[in-house]
Amino acid sequence: MKTISRRGLLAASTVASLPWASARAQGSYPSQPVRLVVPYAPGGGSDFTGRLIAQKLQETAGFTVIVDNRAGAAGMLGTEVVARAPADGYTLLYADVAHGINPAVYPKAKYDPVKSFAPITLVGAAPQVLVAHPSFPANSLKELLAMPREQQKAIAVGTPGQGSGPHLTYELLRARIGLELVHVPYKGGGPALNDAINGQIPLVMNAMPPVMPHLQSGKLKALAIATPQRHPRLPEVQTYAESAPGVVVYNWYGFLAPAGTPPEVTSRLAEHIARILALPDVKEKFDGAFLDTMPQGSVEMARFLDEEVRQWKAVAVQTGISLD
Repeated sequence: MKTISRRGLLAASTVASLPWASARAQGSYPSQPVRLVVPYAPGGGSDFTGRLIAQKLQETAGFTVIVDNRAGAAGMLGTEVVARAPADGYTLLYADVAHGINPAVYPKAKYDPVKSFAPITLVGAAPQVLVAHPSFPANSLKELLAMPREQQKAIAVGTPGQGSGPHLTYELLRARIGLELVHVPYKGGGPALNDAINGQIPLVMNAMPPVMPHLQSGKLKALAIATPQRHPRLPEVQTYAESAPGVVVYNWYGFLAPAGTPPEVTSRLAEHIARILALPDVKEKFDGAFLDTMPQGSVEMARFLDEEVRQWKAVAVQTGISLD
């Protein structure tokens, strides 16, 4: 997969590492179990991929990794737990696209998505896809945009919920190219996709993993995909960028540590995770889940996060989105 690192600068750590933490990290790290906080309930994409890598860290590197599902507040609860944890490498966050979105749309977020964390590595990603019921008259985003304005404004688009990645993707399109639809936030992606399959809503935005089985079965059709170039899994589907230059959105996964975690720890973890992502069985499982592996270390992840945060802050300001 082509790299999706974005422009930006490596954020400076705001929490200095304690001498004892640094000394311990440089010596026998890890000398105790590592807690991996997944800020969502068990069963989703974050939980599946996070547990897979945690298991492989144990099998291949001798780590003892305890996965701690801390769901709540759109992922912010678990994220705050890690932001407040000691910067010693023994509490890590398994973050996703919401990490950059939440502070932009939730004013009460108690952490900075960049300054509160030390990047370790990106892990994998799946692009956002705009899908439709097969009977929908447009077959691409270009054709949707060519519809009369008043007709467009009456078309509903479902997303997994307010403040979700797909919702902000729609808002990004609205801000960039003036696409004006009726946003229908669901309580999860599954109900939105089911309604689209049953013809109760014409359009849905979601990431590739949940939509691909329905595209393969013909129950839904894809109008656009948010990659820089056409995706090998959907080569006939136009990109968002073909109609909306610069609109590239991934549902990504990656590891973060509290700010101030010694670079010896983060680099060691990044090296182990890169080797894990190259394992044939891991690549097979990612591929089976319609995810692309993306081993990019701390510098690349820092640049990517910086661009993500700036993009979603700009969308929130332009559209006036502010959630409690």
